[in-house]
Order: sequence, then structure tokens, then C-alpha cells
Amino acid sequence: MAKKKGKQHGGHVDAPAPSAGAQRQAEAGPPPKMKRKAYEREMRVLHGELVAMQDWVKSSGAKICIVFEGRDTAGKGGTIKRITERVSPRVFRIVALPTPTEREKSQMYVQRYIQHFPAAGEVVIFDRSWYNRAGVEHVMGFCTEEQVKQFLKVVPAVEKAVVDSGVILIKYWLEVSEEEQTRRLEDRIHDGRKIWKLSPMDLKSYSRWYDYSRARDDMFAATDTEFAPWLVAPSNNKRNVRLNIISDFLKRVPYKEMPREKLKLPKRQKPGDYVDPGYPVKLIAQRY
Repeated sequence: MAKKKGKQHGGHVDAPAPSAGAQRQAEAGPPPKMKRKAYEREMRVLHGELVAMQDWVKSSGAKICIVFEGRDTAGKGGTIKRITERVSPRVFRIVALPTPTEREKSQMYVQRYIQHFPAAGEVVIFDRSWYNRAGVEHVMGFCTEEQVKQFLKVVPAVEKAVVDSGVILIKYWLEVSEEEQTRRLEDRIHDGRKIWKLSPMDLKSYSRWYDYSRARDDMFAATDTEFAPWLVAPSNNKRNVRLNIISDFLKRVPYKEMPREKLKLPKRQKPGDYVDPGYPVKLIAQRY
């Protein structure tokens, strides 16, 4: 839950150490499903706090970078959508990069990500990130073992430089159970609204559950640092994980409510000599 307005918000919260316990919690099945009315009531409060944070980010020139990683179907996209749906896209930017071009493949690996890092007054959300190298690229053989080892060796130093430059870096890993992942993938297959979410890579990687588990474990061991810890969010229940992540995010940013001028609509001008020309506009069909 967010704090009442008018008080200092945020502050550092110690991150839970990634462990087998987090995966067991995810695999234990979803907690009781929250009723939609209760969910939307809590989300409304959190959205208000995100707007307050946005005002502080713009005023203070803060730079915030959020990384979302996790299993396929773990709920990254839905969580990002709920974070950003009530704030300005000019402040909260989503970065979801496509497959690298041949030119980008020849660059230093993190180069194409660094150019999207936040400037003053921005929150940048990576829907998958440079950690592709430790995950899908590693498991699916798109890079060599040596490249993975080099990445895991170098990335903590890169993230330390990012944090030392004044960027607030927050890394979330969403963990879903095998059974729930299967249910969600099958739902995508049979739902025309969701079929676009199912890529050929999802199908190829589906059978590699424990290869991804090993890759995740290696990634945690190498990059779960004090200055940029991995924060694990069990995500079998979509409503719960969205509320939990937004609430956690709000606690990790030391924002405060900024003074805001009271607004009042001015009077509209009178029509004066304006006359509707009666132009025959082309109305769309009124089917609803």
C-alpha cells in the first residue's frame, strides 16, 4: 500500500535474496484470486502514487531504470502496461528492442541498450534487456559459452557505473510455475486476441524449462549485487504480482509529493459572430 499523501515516500528496502524458495513459492500455485473491485481499488491508489512520483521525477531530474526479466508468460508486459497506463509516455518510456541488426551484432554487446538509458526527468522500463545474453541467447545457442561468461563477468561493473552516475536501477525477475506457464501458452494458442504474443521462439524454448532454470541461477549468482539486486516476484496470480511490483517500486524511489497549483476551468468564450457552416462531414457508422 502507498503512504498517505503529504509525507515523504520511498526509501531503500532490502531485497530478498534469490533462492530456490522463490521458485517453490511460484510453483506452489497462485494465491487466492483477488476480486476485481478490490484489485481496481488498490490499483487506483497506486496509480495516484505513480503520478506523484512522476511529478517528483520531472521536478528533481531523477533518472530511473527498471529492468523486467522472467519466464515466458510470467506477466512482464501486463505489469508494465499497468505501471504506465496513467502516467505520461514522455516521462515513462518503454524499451522493447527487436532482434539486433547485423550492425548491432558487431557492436559492443550492451551498446544498443545504453543509448536508451534515462536522461534527467525520465523513467525507462526495459521489457527484457541486456540480460537476453544470459537467458534466451544462452539457452537457444545464439551466443557462445565464452560470450556468456564474459557478459556475466562484465555486467556488474557496467551496472555499478550506471548506479554511480546517479541512475536508480531496479531489476525484477518474474517467476511463474511450469503448470501456469503451460496454461497461459495454451490460452494464447486458442485466443485470437493473444495469438500475436506467441512467437516461434516461445514454442522452441517451451521444452527447455530446466535449461532456463540453470541460466537464471547462473545469472543470479553473478549479477545479484548489493547495488543492483535481483528482486523476485512470484507471478502465478497476475493481479497480485502487478500490485506487489508497483508497491515495491514505489518504496524503492525516494519521491515526495510536489506542491501543485489548484486548477479551475476558465470560462469559455462566447460564439460572437461564429456561425456553423454546416459542412457535410463524413461521419463514421454509429454502430454502438
